[in-house]
Amino acid sequence: MRYGCQSMVGKIDTIIIKHPEEAFISQENLDQKWKPFNYVSCPDYEKSLKEYSRFEEIIQEHVENVHYLPKDDNTGLDSTYAHDTCKITSKGAIMFTVGKELRRGETGATKKFLEGIGVPILGEISGEGTMEGGDVVWLDEKTVAVGRGYRTNYEGIRQFRELTKDVVDEFIVVELPHGDGPDECLHLMSVISMVDHDLAVVYSKLMPVSFRDLLIERGIELIEVDDAEYANLGSNVLALAPRVCVMPAGNPKTREKLEKAGAKVFEYEGHDISFKGTGGPTCLTLPVTRL
Repeated sequence: MRYGCQSMVGKIDTIIIKHPEEAFISQENLDQKWKPFNYVSCPDYEKSLKEYSRFEEIIQEHVENVHYLPKDDNTGLDSTYAHDTCKITSKGAIMFTVGKELRRGETGATKKFLEGIGVPILGEISGEGTMEGGDVVWLDEKTVAVGRGYRTNYEGIRQFRELTKDVVDEFIVVELPHGDGPDECLHLMSVISMVDHDLAVVYSKLMPVSFRDLLIERGIELIEVDDAEYANLGSNVLALAPRVCVMPAGNPKTREKLEKAGAKVFEYEGHDISFKGTGGPTCLTLPVTRL
């Protein structure tokens, strides 16, 4: 089994996703659980399946090896957002204790699945440490930026730094703003999506000046997302390969800027599977191998 994903933009060769059938379960389950999970509103189950069908089609068209996480009674609605439970390095997976307590059961389920397909476990964030995959952005294979916010704390960052010391040359801690408060999901990947080694979609209003300056100094062109499209997850763009990406529909300004920068853009309707749960295409996927 090939594994290793110290990149946000290399061509995805192997990926893990979880169908909403196995996470949302039913309309009755959604009706009961959407408020505790802090969704914007209750997803429509049938619409979710239809939206996901298009998203899945895009993934299947561009990724050679697609694995599906199974239903697991220890997980909930958010488990369709497969990205947050770990990061997979060239030496194996680092499992996370996620910051959102209702999601804690997802890590064990993902760990079991990874071991089953032959991905070794390098280590785990434990004790008082918390970390979520959405706060970890690889700027290149040897450079990682980690957001310190309400989902990822200093102890989690300390442990992650220690676990990656043999594969990382530059470790950047990015202090995230308060945003809309501790109950809302604000990851580092909420404000930056790498689309190529020198191209990123960003929402600068919530980005620390020091980190934005660093990106520019590294020669990364920044595609700015406006307020309305940020609210529609316009800054959440998944690179399937360099300048080949997928994003939620309804963000025409950002799409136009991406295309002017030479990117090929695919869209899916994500009102129920993405917007209502605040999880765009990067959140819906756990890349295992990027080439």
